[in-house]
Amino acid sequence: MDKRIIYKNADGTIAIIIPADCGLTIEQIAQKDVPTGLKYKIVNVSEISSDRTFRDAWTIDDAELTDGVGQWLK
Repeated sequence: MDKRIIYKNADGTIAIIIPADCGLTIEQIAQKDVPTGLKYKIVNVSEISSDRTFRDAWTIDDAELTDGVGQWLK
């Protein structure tokens, strides 16, 4: 799959979900795997830096997280 799901953890760090080919749409995967109430964005793999050197410093503006809200039940 050439898409990734990005969301911001409660502590402000960025999380990236690499979806498996499990028969669900990317939207269904995002809704079930992103923690409840957190906004997310679905992006192309090419939009994510391959340089992981400063991964803990990655940021995203909350205004960019526009594709939905997680519904994951712990």
